[in-house]
Amino acid sequence: MLLELAIGDAYGAGFEYVSNKIVRERNDLSTYIRHQRHNIPPGHYTDDTQMSIALAELIVSGEEWSRENIAKYFVDVFKRDIREGYASRFYNFLLKVKDGDDFLKNIRPESDKSGAAMRAGVVGLFSDIDEVIEKTTIQAQVTHNTKGGINSAVAAALMVHYFYYKKGTVSELQDFLIEYVYEDWSVLWRGKVGAKGIMSVKAAYTALISCRSMSELLIKCIAFTGDVDTVATIALAAASLSDEYEQDIPQNLIDDLETGKYGRDYLIELDKRLFEKINEE
Repeated sequence: MLLELAIGDAYGAGFEYVSNKIVRERNDLSTYIRHQRHNIPPGHYTDDTQMSIALAELIVSGEEWSRENIAKYFVDVFKRDIREGYASRFYNFLLKVKDGDDFLKNIRPESDKSGAAMRAGVVGLFSDIDEVIEKTTIQAQVTHNTKGGINSAVAAALMVHYFYYKKGTVSELQDFLIEYVYEDWSVLWRGKVGAKGIMSVKAAYTALISCRSMSELLIKCIAFTGDVDTVATIALAAASLSDEYEQDIPQNLIDDLETGKYGRDYLIELDKRLFEKINEE
């Protein structure tokens, strides 16, 4: 799952808020592209994946799921591998804070944007739905303690949970989400995806119910335009766990994903440890 969501993030990073013309011309999965305004190298993931790694490492550690530990992992994982892709204000905040305690002391968790949702997929792996909702809510409250921030994160986590534990078919996903997250899931997303978390989650949901392969799904996520790396991260995390989607991510996107210390091989190994830990529960 971590590998797939990182590919979605890294591929989408080149298309985030670019012109419709670039999306039409370049969104063919042939290669990672460099964003016009960012210094993120092609094939490198962003904050969506890095913060997912932080939560995955916390799960693997077996440490208490607390605001203090969540903040600690967010800071530690960022500072060992400082990279662009975060919102500029939050990026500068992470540069300044010393540790998790400093993070909690100074954070203003008033946002309803997509930061809590983009990283929530890994929390959906817990077997108990109430635990998924509780832990997702706690991690969301650290940075996005708003109705929109929490609801979008819970929806993203529950999509992973739904597919991993085979709660139903793709066509039944709407009924499952309605039961736990009060949104009108019958209205499919159209057009550009803005910064709010619920926008990214609804776009990911729309792509999930309209596609049946990972390649088709990734293209669909990017075609919305806007905050597409987050849409792709959420959608690919969920679909990677379902046998209703052909697992056909092009080999070139796998091969060309970054290979540094916390790159492709690290993600594969962390993925293995994450599922081993989950299966112990």
